[in-house]
Amino acid sequence: MPLTKFARLALEDGTVFHGRAFGGSLRSGDDAIEGAGEVVFNTAMCGYQEALTDLSYTGQILVMTATEIGNYGIAPEDLESASPCVAGFVVRELSQIVSNQRATRGLSDWLQESGIPAISGIDTRALVRRLRQGGAMRGVISTVALADATDMALVERARAIPSMAGANLAARVSPRCAGTYEESLGEWGAKGGRVAEVPSPGSARRLTPARFKVVAIDCGAKRNIYRHLVERDCEVEFLPHTATAADIRARRPDGLFISNGPGDPAVVKTVIETLREIAGEVPTFGICLGHQLLALSLGATTWKLKFGHRGANQPVRNLLTGRVEITSQNHGFCVDEASLRAAGGEPTHVHLNDGTLAGFRHTTKPIFSVQYHPEASPGPHDSAYLFDVFIEMMTSRKPIGAHEMERAQAALAS
Repeated sequence: MPLTKFARLALEDGTVFHGRAFGGSLRSGDDAIEGAGEVVFNTAMCGYQEALTDLSYTGQILVMTATEIGNYGIAPEDLESASPCVAGFVVRELSQIVSNQRATRGLSDWLQESGIPAISGIDTRALVRRLRQGGAMRGVISTVALADATDMALVERARAIPSMAGANLAARVSPRCAGTYEESLGEWGAKGGRVAEVPSPGSARRLTPARFKVVAIDCGAKRNIYRHLVERDCEVEFLPHTATAADIRARRPDGLFISNGPGDPAVVKTVIETLREIAGEVPTFGICLGHQLLALSLGATTWKLKFGHRGANQPVRNLLTGRVEITSQNHGFCVDEASLRAAGGEPTHVHLNDGTLAGFRHTTKPIFSVQYHPEASPGPHDSAYLFDVFIEMMTSRKPIGAHEMERAQAALAS
């Protein structure tokens, strides 16, 4: 089966798109390159590098809706994890020019080094319309020659891929052992500049103790989440998803953070059980998958969205303050609001496109979470105030309310 410059994307509904291969699809020495996973789309106009390295996309083929991708190349400092983690990448047009003084290589070369199959030159508008109408679908990117595998053969391969529902992908990407994170926001910091006592990776450790100690259950965290915590004078220690309540108690943290991550939240039983046991003992903040796991630990339920929320332009209303935030999101599951209320949770944020739950707080315990990404990267900074709310909760060790939300939002706006 000879490798060609052509590639195909086959969906489980029988649709097949023909395009041009790039990235890992051009690697030599292989008979053919294939990528298989759930096909999803991201509506952001930029940020392809951060999206490709967001571990929440593990097991998924990512489609960008912006017309041209790759024009600013790849800058190592913008990675959200060590390497791209998608199962495949789909774009309308791959830029042939890289214009960015911070870039060290082009998008295709970077994907080729990582073995990520990619396809360009297809009608992504038609593809996204099909995903919106039919829902996220399983798919295959393949460079196998048409003579060796028919379109229908690729469709059958797509139909054989396990569903995202029931997939415990957090266990695959979670770190195997505990560690610390010490990099702050640096020149991108909202207040300007690097925290003076926080070193760059590989340099000496901080000179004075941090104000807060945060333990994070890492199910596939984005680096920028940890940067926001370090920027606010937190010592961040991350633990694998197998961490127990005893492991957390032994570290005597001021706060507990539950990260984002891939897959179906309902099957990440180890984290749910740990959170259920320790609920209310430590001020706790969750993001994305962490939001879902916290809700499940309290007794709520989750369900799979038709095609998910993915992009840097998602509108959310803060129900406690009445303010609207434009947010960065990446998830395919959602918390059922009625079950959350029955479990003692109170909605704090709602997605304005479809009315789904986007955040909650516990009414009697210091626990709150949001479905979206306040650290952005990429995306607007409207929601960065939530990290300050977490700081306030660690200080008071009490449930957060409208006053804390309003004060933090006002401080960010000023």
